[in-house]
Formats: sequence, structure tokens, C-alpha cells
Amino acid sequence: MKQQPQLAEMIKGQMFDGFLLTRTATQRTSSNGSKFLDMTLCDISGEVNAKMWDSYTPAPNVADVLRVRGMMTEYNGKPQLRVDKMRVATEADDYDMSALAPCAPQPASEMLDFILNRVDAFKDPELKELVLTRLEECGDRLNYYPAASKLHHAERSGLLHHTSTMLRMAGYVCEVYPTLDADLLAAGVILHDLCKLTEMSADEIGMVSDYTAEGMLIGHLVQGVAELARCGRELGVRAETMLLLEHMILSHHDLPEYGSPKKPMFPEAEVLHVLDLLDARMFEMNRALQTIQPGNFTDRIWSLDRKLYKRKDR
Repeated sequence: MKQQPQLAEMIKGQMFDGFLLTRTATQRTSSNGSKFLDMTLCDISGEVNAKMWDSYTPAPNVADVLRVRGMMTEYNGKPQLRVDKMRVATEADDYDMSALAPCAPQPASEMLDFILNRVDAFKDPELKELVLTRLEECGDRLNYYPAASKLHHAERSGLLHHTSTMLRMAGYVCEVYPTLDADLLAAGVILHDLCKLTEMSADEIGMVSDYTAEGMLIGHLVQGVAELARCGRELGVRAETMLLLEHMILSHHDLPEYGSPKKPMFPEAEVLHVLDLLDARMFEMNRALQTIQPGNFTDRIWSLDRKLYKRKDR
């Protein structure tokens, strides 16, 4: 069904009938002793506090998609959605997840299959076992985790989106530069950001609530090296292989101000850095240009330190 309207467009007294995502939901008790649901619901346009004055409806889970009917009201000068009816959506419901939260353009299962198939083609069985083990250790979080809290690939399944796009580019680069070790580069691409899973706290919607203590104190580069070193020791991986992969993770941001204490010092590490930077910048540019009309400039984009122009013939 076509969702009308979006939360950010609603005004007081307007009815809502559509799908929303659950950010928070708690059953509370009012001053007169009756039970009610206090929720934060969202779509891609924003979020709103919602109340359901029904003592029998259980609180939905975080990240549940809900079919909601209600009216936009106001409380203390702020919008509040009065929910009259709701239920958890089913597979038979016709809703677009990308209308509820930023999502990667491909299903997580397809992107993960692409990554796993590439690993399966590795010629070095030791390298294959190492990468597969690290992926298995990530578990289900890999299916929904974003790659950032606000910047590039800050979307549901964004980490898979970023990794699979870089992996495709790596294949093309290796065709142009056949002296590159294609499997080593692919392994670096897959491993380089895996510790974003421990750097950020994200829900199944793909929204980051905060950085973890590990993220604030250590960061995903150093944590990535530490986790890879642990895994390599457990599997008995060759020291040279571990040294190369650890350097690739540690150097992929290139500059100390971006977290890398070392610049890339061999070709595969340099290509990893360039692909990471290219994919991040293209994501930021495409997202910004979607919001303006042809022939206009965007506002200054902080992450790129510039404005962008949208050509007229697009």
C-alpha cells in the first residue's frame, strides 16, 4: 500500500493509516491506575511519541514493523500520535521497508551471499578459513548493522552494502592491475570494517544509538587488528599473512587524523584505502544530490568540505 502521509508532514487532527517502525515501547501506568503504551514510532521522515490507551495490547518489540491507525494530536506543544489500532505487520502486508528507515538497495542475504561466494573462491585455504571464521563470529548483526552513525552507509545493512560494493570494485581493479594479489585485497576489503559491530550500538532497524566504550576508547581499526590477531593465533595462520592483513586494517584510513597510525605501505593496502574513500564519497555525493533539483548546488557538505552541483541533463 502507498503510505500517506509521512510523519514529518502530518498536522494536528490528521488521520494516519499505514506502517511505522518501533524505536521504543513500554507499558506504563497512568495516575488513575489504567495501563497504556508509551512508544516512539518512526518512518524515514522522522519519529514521534505515540500513546495507545489500551491496557490489553502488549508492547511491541524494538524494530517491529507495525500497521497503525490513529490521529496526530499535540501534547505540551509537541506532536503526539494517538494510536487507536495497531498490530505487528506480517509477510503478507504490502509495505516498503525503505519508506520506514534508510536501507541498503539490496537485500542483506544477497549481499552476504556475494561476499561468501567470493571467499569460497579463495585459492589459499588458510586465508579462506580465517575470513570465514571472522564472518561467522559476527553472527546475525552483520545482516542489519550500518557502516556509520550519520555519514556514509548510515542505513540498515549499510556495512554489507559498503563491503560488497568495495568487493565488486576490487575485482575490476585487479583486472586492470594483474600484479595485485586479488584474494589478499578481497580479504582486506571484507575484514577492514568488521569491528564497527563493536564500535557502535545499533538496533535491528540499523539506527545507531551511541558509540560503545570500545568504540570511544579503541576504535574499529585497532579493535579490528586485535580481533584478527586473536583469530589468526587460534587458527595458526602464517605470520606473513597476518602481518599484511593487520597492516591493511590499520592503514585503510591513510592519515593519523582519521585514525591510521601508518600509511598504506604495499599495493593491496593502498588500493583498499582508495576503494574505501571512493565508496564513502560516492555514497555521500549521491545522497546529497538526490535532495536538489538539476542546475542547483547543495549546501556545504561537512564530510566532503564542499558544495556539489547537480548537472542539468540528469
